Amino acid sequence: MLALVLSTAGALALGGWAALRPGGRTDRAVDTLSTAAFALPEFVVSVTLLLLLSQWTGWLPAVTLTGADGRPESWTMIVLPLLSLTLPQIGWNTRIVRGALADQAALPHVGAAVLDGLPRWRILGHHMLPGALPAVTVGIATSTGMLLGGTVVVETLFNYPGIGAVLAGAITDRDTPLVAGVVAAAGATISLLLLLADLVRSTALGEQHR
Repeated sequence: MLALVLSTAGALALGGWAALRPGGRTDRAVDTLSTAAFALPEFVVSVTLLLLLSQWTGWLPAVTLTGADGRPESWTMIVLPLLSLTLPQIGWNTRIVRGALADQAALPHVGAAVLDGLPRWRILGHHMLPGALPAVTVGIATSTGMLLGGTVVVETLFNYPGIGAVLAGAITDRDTPLVAGVVAAAGATISLLLLLADLVRSTALGEQHR
């Protein structure tokens, strides 16, 4: 959930920043970086961060140690797993946000707002983002499944006690009921988020027709 929140916030910030400067250096840089981030699998991101932030600099712990309650002993132990999941999804969602905002920028009411001399951030927040929200919401809901899939690799690599590690351990132990339970819970979560995304999309389309 933390990775979903951070990736959503990061994508909205980067996608909006790029949309304010269409075709400029910022737009091209965001497009290149977001494509590269999404193209890298979680394993590559995890190993890269592990080398940079743990092995070479010693800033963050390489593995997660749990206390008597089963939780990480320090908040620093969640940073590397969180970044490993967040960075690829920021790339995915940034491209969705940027594309949705580009479609909105071509609409007549946005052009009228530009001609009226409104500030760019006001145009983005009041005239472009509401119309882009349905596509952005669907993209965020879709990335939830990718995040859940990535947790299996990331949590196993960093020894983090999460749902991905539970699923990996259950598969190793051939614990069929536990595997079925985790998959069912993950599927229900994704289905609920997709349903919410469809509701947002339907509501937005209904407002546009009015």
